[in-house]
Amino acid sequence: MNYIKRKIKTKLLKALGVSPVVFLNGPRQAGKSTFVQALAKEQFPAEYVTFDNATQMAAATNAPESYLKERKGSLIIDEVQLVPEIFRPLKITVDKLRQESTLRGKFLLTGSSNIMALPDLSGPLVGRMNVLTLYPLSGAEVLGGTGQFIDGLFNKDFVPGDNKKVRDMMYLATFPEISGADESERTLWFDGYLTTILQRDVRALAEIEKLGMIPNMLRVLANRAGSLINDADIARDVGLNPVTSRNYKTLLKMLFLTFEVSPWYRNIGKRLVKAPKGYIIDTLLLCHLLQYEGKDLEINRPEIFGHVLENFVATELLKLMTFQSDRMNLYYFRTSDGKEVDFVLEKPNGQLVGIEVKKRDQVDSSDFKGLEELQSLTGKDFICGIVLYSGQEVVPFGKNLWAVPISNLWR
Repeated sequence: MNYIKRKIKTKLLKALGVSPVVFLNGPRQAGKSTFVQALAKEQFPAEYVTFDNATQMAAATNAPESYLKERKGSLIIDEVQLVPEIFRPLKITVDKLRQESTLRGKFLLTGSSNIMALPDLSGPLVGRMNVLTLYPLSGAEVLGGTGQFIDGLFNKDFVPGDNKKVRDMMYLATFPEISGADESERTLWFDGYLTTILQRDVRALAEIEKLGMIPNMLRVLANRAGSLINDADIARDVGLNPVTSRNYKTLLKMLFLTFEVSPWYRNIGKRLVKAPKGYIIDTLLLCHLLQYEGKDLEINRPEIFGHVLENFVATELLKLMTFQSDRMNLYYFRTSDGKEVDFVLEKPNGQLVGIEVKKRDQVDSSDFKGLEELQSLTGKDFICGIVLYSGQEVVPFGKNLWAVPISNLWR
């Protein structure tokens, strides 16, 4: 497929303009290598090396300080986590160069694992490194949209539907290599993808005794996508002790295969659920793990498709948040008596919006109960609440409450 412009580029170039080291992490095959190589040819002239290359990896492992010292201009290092020995020499090199001049945009690093979860690696670069994340393609990137859905939410700016089915968007808003591919291609690709991660990335990050349990853990989490995480239940279903199970679950998050959404909480005198909800990083990967096609789920297993749809919205919000200039946190809201909102986006100043997801093409007032509860608890901080649905019209349902076509996600 043709190269698709990534909307994180503006934010990345800005980070390179203020920080000596920028680390771009994200799932394997999300498009990091293609993106940074295109950047090196245009706005960020730099030498490009990858530690996927055995010679480069050996040279950097053998003499990391010399390896860095020989580079005169800016340097892009792809798959940097494969040579953990490079991080402390990076700190030393940056500190030396800082004494000579104001240093910005010297090193652009990429990695397929979240090294920020490994203090031994990330520690040396604290205060010297800006971290960004590139996820698989968003719907807005595939269709050439603005990617401004979140800004639209906080400005209460919504548009009518575009007639594109959300199921079709799931096949496009995914890893670049399989965007728009057919079922047989996707199946082969995901089988190879998971094998590569298990045989290479898992071994690089941790000594795992029961490597064969990792796929089982991933399938168990896939079957619980959009549900509250109960560590004891997960450990029992996988057949591991609770400590090992939690360690494996953390590893899957570090490899950007899964992610969690924390509960929204404020000291408001109301009992709220405090367990996180779990999701799979890509909705087609979720379908692959469930061994279902999206269209089959929608028609034959609508109860499962509801969870798949929620997972899709979660991943799209995650991607859209990386484009925003404003910092943003993603939560969900649930009271102990069962009122809930699928997603809450909150700014550092406390302003927030609520998002409920429905697979139907019609909504009614009962779909807004959770949003009304959140609105009553947060007062002026509540900017708006929306129910994303499969219809085509933007419909007001009370003060600062709307039914909004789900296609606004890729507007």
